[in-house]
Amino acid sequence: MMNWQSLSSLDEINQLLKKSFDQPVLIFKHSTRCSISSTVLNRFETKWKANQDFKFEGYLLDLLNYRMVSNELASTFEVQHESPQVLVLVNGKCVNHKNHYEIDLEEILTEIKSI
Repeated sequence: MMNWQSLSSLDEINQLLKKSFDQPVLIFKHSTRCSISSTVLNRFETKWKANQDFKFEGYLLDLLNYRMVSNELASTFEVQHESPQVLVLVNGKCVNHKNHYEIDLEEILTEIKSI
């Protein structure tokens, strides 16, 4: 299973931007009340088990408890808020964002490797 770190404050966004210069950072925006979000998260984690050789930081954002963080991510990276949604940060920029059933770990890893 993926070792998620919690994203819960606005201050952490700048820290993640800095980390993204060392390795890719993935943010999974998850609604604990949404069955689609739970399904997508489960599929993502299942595929993660088969792709553990690729290293990146994974952060889970609980949208219900930290909506202001989600809003700041949308503003900072100029992406429309969705749930579930994945943002991939590399070198201080959001290089990929997917939502709902578009979220596919293998596709995201392929795109990151090509950067």
